[in-house]
Amino acid sequence: MQITAAILWERGKPMSIEPAELDPPGPGEVLVEIKAAGVCHSDLHPARDEWPMRTPIVLGHEGSGIVREVGSNVTSVKPGDHIVLCWAPACGACPACLQGRAVICDRLDKTTYRNRLPSGAVRLHAQGQNVNHFLGTACFAEYAVVAEEAAVVVDRTVPFDALAMLGCSVVTGVGAVMTAARVPAGARVAVIGAGGVGLNVIQGAVLSDAAQIIAVDRSAAALTHAKAFGATDVLDSPADTADAVRSLTAGRGADFVFDTVGTPATLSDALAATMKGGTVVLTGLSRIDALAHVQMFPFVMQEKRLIGSAYGSGRPTEDIARLTRWFQDGRLKLRELVSRRYTLNQIDAALDALAASAGARGVITSVK
Repeated sequence: MQITAAILWERGKPMSIEPAELDPPGPGEVLVEIKAAGVCHSDLHPARDEWPMRTPIVLGHEGSGIVREVGSNVTSVKPGDHIVLCWAPACGACPACLQGRAVICDRLDKTTYRNRLPSGAVRLHAQGQNVNHFLGTACFAEYAVVAEEAAVVVDRTVPFDALAMLGCSVVTGVGAVMTAARVPAGARVAVIGAGGVGLNVIQGAVLSDAAQIIAVDRSAAALTHAKAFGATDVLDSPADTADAVRSLTAGRGADFVFDTVGTPATLSDALAATMKGGTVVLTGLSRIDALAHVQMFPFVMQEKRLIGSAYGSGRPTEDIARLTRWFQDGRLKLRELVSRRYTLNQIDAALDALAASAGARGVITSVK
């Protein structure tokens, strides 16, 4: 079928909104009409040539939509189902999956991170070439073919723009707190970066009954959102992040510091702002070539911990379903995450706003 898609032909250049051919879903695959797609830093990095990636490619991995067709052997979804895209569908059989660590499934390295469907196939084509599916989802388009296990069925009453946020930023942020760090009630938490993931780290800290939640950002708009999502304190571009956090925590530092930005500088700040025996959780994805420096002596003598957390460190398909229920129960904010709406034709403007730290999340809600 012919669809409209945003194709990145060359990293660092604007995307082209143009016709593409999408093959029917193969065995174990489904065709999804995309209704909303969030704009995430993981889309920005390849678009800005900060990650090496083979082009042409259709970006977009945080999405929601309606199943329109299913391939053979599909049993868990049917046409008409409303779904959230899961960009890390696990195989369920490798050692990592059997240990309950679905986000480091072996199959992801072989297919998803090579921008193929889990079957290894490419279903997108344009101008006589195969077009890669970013993270196996490629939802900056009218339609996408994804693996059956990448389509998480949700209640039809939940709005699509809210659902799109569940597909990446919400799972990542809430899971970093509740699954990776296991923040206990009464903890003091600091969050560096109050963007899409940072706001959901704040939500996770609220859900965990943290006693203090400190948001750090250089954007006043982002800090306003942080307060609305539950931050008890905000720090606007402090000259010394560690000193500023300590001044708010009786000189001790935070029990848990979440670095959602992911630069060498923010990681150094996070480690310095953590109390003795405290934990730093790194969720922010940096440039591929970024290297951070750790002061090893205090790291050892103060018994600090550093944890990497990808996609919430849990079982994304189960987590998405649970978080949807929390939204319906009024425990989780989703619609408030969307601060900007765009058409697919405005995708480059959406990425520019993200790069400028415009706050919260931008979402593509229509093609034109």
